[in-house]
Amino acid sequence: MIMPQDAKDMLIQLILPKGILSYFDVTKIEQSNERISIYLDELNVIPEEYSKEKLISKGFFPETSIQDFPVRGKAVYLFVKRRRWLNTTTEQIVTRNWELVSEGTRMTKEFAAFLKELSRYRPGKL
Repeated sequence: MIMPQDAKDMLIQLILPKGILSYFDVTKIEQSNERISIYLDELNVIPEEYSKEKLISKGFFPETSIQDFPVRGKAVYLFVKRRRWLNTTTEQIVTRNWELVSEGTRMTKEFAAFLKELSRYRPGKL
């Protein structure tokens, strides 16, 4: 039996931190006997704090691995690629400020913890 896409989407929303799909796209899911690996790419949506700026997507920073809650006895790892943009006015690389997201959004403690973990990884230069 093939599961309809909306059922798959509902299932992945149960596994991932609540709210994460507002900012990330699931690009791949791998499973082995010991673990589940979920790959997430940040969406190309200009951060609100730069909405008046001219930004061009410049791809992603190197992937970050975050261990999440186990599912059915398997370790779950999220492999997250954060997006970077070039501000064409200042010629600076900018990223989404996750502290602003958590401050200005009503979210679960789980999603806030995810953002806190993600914020530990300070992006470098191009």
